[in-house]
Amino acid sequence: MGNVVTKHSISSELAQKMIDQAVAKARQMGVAENIAILDDGGNLKAFSRMDGAPILSIEIAQNKAYTALFGVSTQDFFNFIQRDPSLLAGIPTLARVAAYGGGFPIKAGGEVVGAIGVSGAPTVQHDVDCAKAALALVPDAMRAE
Repeated sequence: MGNVVTKHSISSELAQKMIDQAVAKARQMGVAENIAILDDGGNLKAFSRMDGAPILSIEIAQNKAYTALFGVSTQDFFNFIQRDPSLLAGIPTLARVAAYGGGFPIKAGGEVVGAIGVSGAPTVQHDVDCAKAALALVPDAMRAE
């Protein structure tokens, strides 16, 4: 079996719980968000567009999650590329890359098993806060398995 790789991916059950948690946080803050959860391969696993969330932010939420599959938050990713003019000029032109806050990898045992992206609120900090609320579920969920 040397030609087969074993990998881990987020379950649909955990993805949905994370969506629900992010929506609850958004409601608490009085904002409308699009929340996307991708699996480790960049495929959409769960999604919610709250009533009133901007249509353009549907794609942005998914792109933030996709970018976070690099293994770092989208804000940390931006902080990294902004120091190099060639990266700053080239990386944001790639399809599905979003180098601004609101995207986070979902890790289990140090391995990226998925990612979350949140977009639609008036500020990036709202997006970050909703994503972090959802990520707070991950350690407990992973220990329960």
